[in-house]
Amino acid sequence: MSPFHTIQLSSGDFIVIHGNDNDPLHRVCLISSDGNIVKSFGGPAVSSSRQLYVPIHMAVDRNGFVFVVDFNNGRVLLLSPTLTYVREVVTRDQLRWWPVIVRLDYRRHLYVGVNKVKDGELVDGGVDVVNV
Repeated sequence: MSPFHTIQLSSGDFIVIHGNDNDPLHRVCLISSDGNIVKSFGGPAVSSSRQLYVPIHMAVDRNGFVFVVDFNNGRVLLLSPTLTYVREVVTRDQLRWWPVIVRLDYRRHLYVGVNKVKDGELVDGGVDVVNV
């Protein structure tokens, strides 16, 4: 499986997300600097409050919390530094369109890049801002 997004932590470990429509697993993984999976969150793709369905992008705050764009569920989840589910930070109802990318600034504003797709074609895009 190919990762969608990877972030190297100050410890040298990596946070990696993977899982597209054809993959059996949709996860966020903590990978040690020597390449071993230390911890993971996720599993088979499901439309569920505590499961991922095409995790596509993420941001990590200075305390190690992970904000994950869950594309097919249309939301952003918050995971703890140990990759346990904390809560849904941004719900589908809070976004104009489908989330594709996320950035976090030092003031704890979460910028969610969103796309509007019609008949399989990108027709518009923008950024929704949420205080977290």
